[in-house]
Formats: sequence, structure tokens, C-alpha cells
Amino acid sequence: MPASADIPRHIAIIMDGNGRWAAERGLPRREGHRAGAESVREISDACIELGVEYLTLYAFSSENWNRPAHEVRALMELLDRFLVEKAKDLRKKNIRLLAIGQIERLPEKTRKLLTSIIAETANHSALTLVLALSYGAREEITAAARSLAADAAAGKIQAADIDAQLFASRLDTAGMPDPDLLVRTSGEMRISNFLLWQISYAEIVIVKKFWPDFRRNDLLQAVREYEQRHRRFGAL
Repeated sequence: MPASADIPRHIAIIMDGNGRWAAERGLPRREGHRAGAESVREISDACIELGVEYLTLYAFSSENWNRPAHEVRALMELLDRFLVEKAKDLRKKNIRLLAIGQIERLPEKTRKLLTSIIAETANHSALTLVLALSYGAREEITAAARSLAADAAAGKIQAADIDAQLFASRLDTAGMPDPDLLVRTSGEMRISNFLLWQISYAEIVIVKKFWPDFRRNDLLQAVREYEQRHRRFGAL
């Protein structure tokens, strides 16, 4: 599929179904997460091919901390391994890495690795890969409101100054375009506390495949569906 003006500038993906993919194969859940990492590589490559500028992946939600401790530990170990292995790919393919969410909650080793790679790839320009880690949209919106309230109380701004643009500037995604296309794998029909402010006008595509089975052709099909829609943004 050649790049065109109709290609979404920003694609966001809820990567769902790793655990169920593993369960169907009689494998431990961590093997589903491991297989899902290969989908990340292939989808990142496809986004570069298409000319997509931003790809945001829901990698670990704030609610995921409530999972059993052994599973959380395994996920953090997989994240560390993914970052180490992905760093080579990011350098080779000129991909910039960013992260959103409550990064301070991540283990120190993971935080240091993440911030190091973010700094190293800051000037890369082929694609911006955004990992949503320890992320929850309600928490993000609450933090933005708290920040604005503190500034108002300190006399730095007036209540009348607060508009959608100012509010968006306090979100984790400040400076990024809002997603044009939101994809969710596994067939579930939920947003799951992901980018609630930012996806106000995003086109949504639900795919029945589990994330480890979601590959280049599936993304191309989602983009084709996006191209066929008429985005009204509230107008007729």
C-alpha cells in the first residue's frame, strides 16, 4: 500500500489477547507476551513503510499492577529484555522512542534503561514509537487537572484561561498529534482507560485476532478501513 494523504498520522493500538493466545496453545502467559513482541517489530516496520509518524502501544496499564506479583515481575523482565533488543532496531531504523504513563512506578532498572534509550533516540525521525507504561487515562486526566488547579491557586493562570488546548498541554502526550486511528485486537469492544481525551475523534477498528497474530497485513487492512471512512469531526 503506497503512502497517501489518507494514511493516519498517528495510530494507537490496544494490544490485547497475549494471555488467551498462550492459553489456547497450552503455554504460560509470558510466552504470549514474548510472541507479542514480534508483532511490535512487524507493526513498527509497517508504519514506517506507510509513512505513519506516531505509533502508540498500550503496553502496561496502571490496572496491570493488580495482577499476581509473579506475573508483574515476569512482565517487567520481558520489558527489560524487549528494550535491550529493541534498542538495536531503533538505532538501525531511525525510530524515536517515547513513553507515557506513571514511569516512576516502574522498577529502577527498567526506568534507567527506558530513559537511556529515549535520550539516545531523541533525534531519530522515521517513526516515533510511544510505549504506554503504567498508564491510565483517568490518572493522566486527573494529574492534568491537579496541575492546572495548582497553577490557578498560585495565581499563575486564571480559571478563564483554561481551555482544551491548555488542558492538552498538561497531558502525557503534550506535543503529539491525537491518534487518527485506534486499533484493538482480540475482538473486545472496550477502550480500557486508554487515551480517553486524545481519541475523541479517532476512528476505531476492532480486530478479532489476538495481538501475537496481528501482523503487517492486518495493519494494512485496518488502514484501508480507515481510508474508506468519512471523518466528520462533529460536522455533517
